[in-house]
Amino acid sequence: MSKLAPDITEPPEQPRNRDQMGGLLKGLRLMECFDSSHVRMTLSQAAVRAGISPASARRCLITLCDAGYARTDGKYFWLGHGALRIAHAYAASTGLPRLLQPALDALSEKTRESASLSVLDGHAVVIAARSTARRTLRLGLGVGSHLPLYCSAAGRVLMAWLPADEWTPLVRAMPMERLTTQTEVTMSGLARLLQACRETGYATCDEEIELGVRSIAIPLYRPDGAIVAAMSISTRAERLTTSDMVSQFLPTMLRSQDWARSRMAA
Repeated sequence: MSKLAPDITEPPEQPRNRDQMGGLLKGLRLMECFDSSHVRMTLSQAAVRAGISPASARRCLITLCDAGYARTDGKYFWLGHGALRIAHAYAASTGLPRLLQPALDALSEKTRESASLSVLDGHAVVIAARSTARRTLRLGLGVGSHLPLYCSAAGRVLMAWLPADEWTPLVRAMPMERLTTQTEVTMSGLARLLQACRETGYATCDEEIELGVRSIAIPLYRPDGAIVAAMSISTRAERLTTSDMVSQFLPTMLRSQDWARSRMAA
């Protein structure tokens, strides 16, 4: 899972906004540092991951512990159950995941595969809603998980209709790491894949993030034609080829696409 989450490093220096609360930003960045590969961290490890000083990390982590968002045994820190309050606030207040969860559930039930709703989050793709089938994947994804923009089916869908001068900086903000032998890591190759997505209306990822895992994604539109999210299905490679996924899943996905557009128009 460590390959799926972008490294958290010190951002480029920006002119200071006097209205910003630097401590709040550092605290949020610290919370984002925890993942399946970094469940518990020492103060120094967390500071390095967040790209802040140990003194700042200490103050932020102690504050998070006092508020119930994190916990500590004196040496290691980890997220507490209080962090779920933030996830709940997002799920309860953001309309798109709540609106489209029924479509994801229906799609997962019909295909018997896992379905996800993803949105663009800076230079990564974040899963905003998910419906998990009875079958399981080794890829441990859930709401809030990040995927690489350049080599995920959802990321390609979210970029495909952007002008080149908009998607190119997003991709170049992070290294195009070769996650498997199948990963496309050239800008020219990615440009060809985005062009194919515009022509066909869908994108695929054929074992580019994890060997043995394939996915297909389509855009979700508002009534005015703006793309607001991507809907995707993932499966084990031994179950279906990419061509099988297109022939078996795409018609159902396109019906879900129409349903989602009608719901957003209501």
